[in-house]
Amino acid sequence: MSADARLVVISNRVAVPKARGAAGAQGGLAGALHSALKSRKGLWFGWSGEESGSGRTGNINTQTADGVTTATIDLSERDIEEYYNGYANSTLWPLFHYRLDLAKYERETGKGYERVNERFAELVTPLLKDDDIVWVHDYHLIPLGERLKSRGCKNRIGFFLHIPWPATRLFVSLPYHERLVRTMLHYDLVGFQTKEWLDSFLHYCRTELGAEVDEESGEVTLDGRTTMARAYPIGIDWDHFSGLGQSKASWQAEQRLKDSTRGRAAMIGVDRLDYSKGLPERLDGISRFFDKYPERTRDLVFVQIAPPSREDVDSYQAIRNTLEQKAGQINGARSEVDLVPVRYVNRGYQHEELYGFFRASKIGLVTPLRDGMNLVAKEYIAAQDPEDPGVLILSRFAGAAAQLEDAVLVNPHSPDDLAHAIRTALDMPLEERKSRYEKLIGTVRDDNVQDWTENFLNDLDRVPA
Repeated sequence: MSADARLVVISNRVAVPKARGAAGAQGGLAGALHSALKSRKGLWFGWSGEESGSGRTGNINTQTADGVTTATIDLSERDIEEYYNGYANSTLWPLFHYRLDLAKYERETGKGYERVNERFAELVTPLLKDDDIVWVHDYHLIPLGERLKSRGCKNRIGFFLHIPWPATRLFVSLPYHERLVRTMLHYDLVGFQTKEWLDSFLHYCRTELGAEVDEESGEVTLDGRTTMARAYPIGIDWDHFSGLGQSKASWQAEQRLKDSTRGRAAMIGVDRLDYSKGLPERLDGISRFFDKYPERTRDLVFVQIAPPSREDVDSYQAIRNTLEQKAGQINGARSEVDLVPVRYVNRGYQHEELYGFFRASKIGLVTPLRDGMNLVAKEYIAAQDPEDPGVLILSRFAGAAAQLEDAVLVNPHSPDDLAHAIRTALDMPLEERKSRYEKLIGTVRDDNVQDWTENFLNDLDRVPA
């Protein structure tokens, strides 16, 4: 990226202090974007996470700190309901995670989605300079590039999708799917987490739009316009996360979990409370493990940390109820006076504490039904003791599985497969655990979030203006 060009990041939410929902964005991704913005005296634009008191979306709040300017807007109650809770999280999110049964298609929420993207474009355009490089993030803002270009924006604009791209036969169930993808092809560069999602996108462009697609270069040409599409697997902030192991909070969390398990092996899952994470299926697998190997009840304690998310969406309330019921059933059947096999914790923890919990856990259980990447899998590996590492059990359907082949890979839909994987991990000898860890840690360390940021921006900078 040219040294003089300013970077402008546009995302649904902005990682600013005290913004509702921003806490979840303060991890490696936010840190990497902030670092890139700081080095280029950049601007970060998006929703504040707050509802507008005036009842209208708008009123930019700008602040500058540490060389980075953030420009946030409040959304009206209607826009939050239609754009965010509605089309983004009740239509696109379930569809992109292969859950057609949960996807709701409502004309009004679709209009709200387009309206908010138009409003974003209207408000950010006056803030842009001619030579800015613009980087738009995620499924909330797919049409934004087209809206910016329609307003005369001639900047290089890139887009990165943090979630999976569905197979064509699923994606065509979306009303006006062609219009949505045509807006994506106004971006100069489109990035995906894995080659699988990239291939699905290219297949759609070729078969449904009749676009000219160069599979090797990723060039997609339609109506005289060319977009570059490539895969950029995201990683963790290795230096930052590995450094957390030196903190007092991390050490205390590690000791706290070790002391509480009283000699039993801890197995941990850390996931947002979301149906894409496969949490009910995970508990079914754990229940099957205890059913098949009742003598192992005293060998293992499972800790599931699941902070709530999107509580205004009905399907999220339903999954919370399901998890509480399933955890209660396992504990009711297997608990003793001094033993509870499953600890279900419906709250979040700081990264320092999570590092300690990961290090104290002999098994990391990461079994999403479908995930763009899943950085928890990489964080679990990063937190392990090289001399006595734990075992990562990982869903074959997480984007991370393409990189972390030396994990114990499982089908998250199969309770038997999960039960067998848990037994394999519990009984795995030290030599094999170390061998797997050494292969995994190289990928986690080397394919980090800073390299991801640099690779994407370098490619965007090379796109002809």
